[in-house]
Amino acid sequence: MKTLSLKLPAPLHHELETAARRKGRSKSEVLRTALEQYLHGSQSAGADSFLEKAADVIGSVSGPRDLSTNPKHLKGFGE
Repeated sequence: MKTLSLKLPAPLHHELETAARRKGRSKSEVLRTALEQYLHGSQSAGADSFLEKAADVIGSVSGPRDLSTNPKHLKGFGE
């Protein structure tokens, strides 16, 4: 694999760091994926899963954890 150096404006670098942290990937991986998508004109290549897109909001809502299995919460469902 070849090494490439580039200069980024501070705001773009911050966005790159944020995206890499959110996806759990290195900055290099994020840049390689973005460059491949750009060069191949593909919007779907390396598309994030729903889990990756929703990662920042998962667990942000409080409430009962057993809505799907607790009969108390299923009372009257389907009637």
